[in-house]
Amino acid sequence: MLLKILILIGITFVPALELRASIPWGIFYYSDSMHWGTAVAICIAANIALAFVFYWLLDTVIKWLRHRWAWFARVYGLWEARAQRKIHNKVERYGEWGVAVFIGIPLPGTGVITGAIASYALGLSRRKYYVAAILGVLIAATAVTLVCLLGDAVAPWLLRLFTKKV
Repeated sequence: MLLKILILIGITFVPALELRASIPWGIFYYSDSMHWGTAVAICIAANIALAFVFYWLLDTVIKWLRHRWAWFARVYGLWEARAQRKIHNKVERYGEWGVAVFIGIPLPGTGVITGAIASYALGLSRRKYYVAAILGVLIAATAVTLVCLLGDAVAPWLLRLFTKKV
C-alpha cells in the first residue's frame, strides 16, 4: 500500500501530469486495493504540497540566480516585465481567483507549477498564491474525479447524443 501511495505522489509531482494523471491512475489502477476517495485525497494533498514547495524553491532559486549572475538578472527582468504587461490586468482584476481558475483547468500547461511561475513573475504575494493554489487544486481535483467516476455512466449517453442521425 505504501508503494502505491508513493507512486501516486510521484505522478502528482511530475510537472506535466500533476493530479490530472494521478487521480485517474489511483481510481482505475488501484481500485482493487484503495478506495477512490483515499486516492483522491492523497493526490490533492500531494498537489498542494507541490504548490507550496515549488513556489518556495522558485523564489529561492530566482533570487540566488539574480544575485549570482548579472546577465540572468537582466534577462529575467525583461521576461518578468513582458509577463506583467501581458497578464497583469487580469490578475489585478480577478486576483487570486483568476490564478485559481487557471490552476484548476485540468488541461496540459496549467496547474500549480505553471501557476507558481506566472504568480511569481507577476509579483503575486506568497499568501495569495497559496490560497489560489489550494482553490485551483480543489477545482481540478473535483473536475477530474467527476469525469473519472461518471465517465462510464455518461459516455454512452453522450455517444447517442452526438451520433444520433437527424
